[in-house]
Amino acid sequence: MSTPKGPVLFDLDETAPAPTPADAPPVPDMIEPATQGQAMTTIAALAARPVSRLARWFWTLLLALVTTIASVAAWNFVTSLVSQNLYLGYAVAALFALFISVVLMIVIKELSAFARLGRIDRIQHDAETALAGEDLKAARAVVKDLTDLYKHRDDTRWGRDRLQDRQADMFDASALIALANHEVLTPLDKAAQREVEAAARQVATVTALVPLALADVVAALGSNIRMIRRIAEIYGGRSGTLGSWRLTRAVLSHLVATGAVAVGDDLLEPILGGSILSKLSRRFGEGLVNGALTARVGVAAMEVCRPLPFSKGKRPSVRSVIKAALSGLVSSKAS
Repeated sequence: MSTPKGPVLFDLDETAPAPTPADAPPVPDMIEPATQGQAMTTIAALAARPVSRLARWFWTLLLALVTTIASVAAWNFVTSLVSQNLYLGYAVAALFALFISVVLMIVIKELSAFARLGRIDRIQHDAETALAGEDLKAARAVVKDLTDLYKHRDDTRWGRDRLQDRQADMFDASALIALANHEVLTPLDKAAQREVEAAARQVATVTALVPLALADVVAALGSNIRMIRRIAEIYGGRSGTLGSWRLTRAVLSHLVATGAVAVGDDLLEPILGGSILSKLSRRFGEGLVNGALTARVGVAAMEVCRPLPFSKGKRPSVRSVIKAALSGLVSSKAS
């Protein structure tokens, strides 16, 4: 049987229409895991992790041992040098004395920073106690401590003068503390909020643009510590290195305990909307969530560092801070 030459014709079923591209099933969207702000979540978990008593004893004994060995080695070095060359030995001894003096000055500075933080904590606790019991006498004592805290600050002079003129007209504790909040702390709140917005923008930008592993964690940690330190300075609790770390641990521990660091995308819906956020690139969305969580940390830091609790309805909204911090970034990236 020979193979037929020429085109081969097939009979098509007239009843079945030919398929068209419109009949093809839609291409499913690429579903990526929701952004969770991994950098900020990691930082919160590390900072809020409790230190065991055994680890505390280990580091304390190690520090004591290293200090003792270094002191003995330095003493032996200086005494042997004095025996060999008197003038050179005394010069090196003077250098060691200067070094020890600088170390003592740093220790005194850290202790004074802890004292300032403790003073603010005490004023805040006394204010809460006065508000809870509507104790006008205690509230007046709180106001006096507040004015003493800021008596050397020129940026609070106008508010302190107005508070001094009007506090005699207040006859209940809540009204007096609300007046102190309005006259003295409102300008400081605005300055602290600007610091929070700047830190949120920085963390969002770095996380979105730097693809290096752990770089976003390091950048977010540095920005948050610097933000908390600046907020403490604004409210008068200038913290040293150890004080800054103590404040950071206190703020992040509070957020972890309340579950606040577990939420990210919901904070961005007022700016982006859920549908737009799901269309963003994975990296950019992660940056926005980290920036939002930084803003949440900043608002919590304001609560911790303020000498007075916020008056009712005066606490800054986390969403408003996020909107002010990230709206320009979003409009330039998402459009």
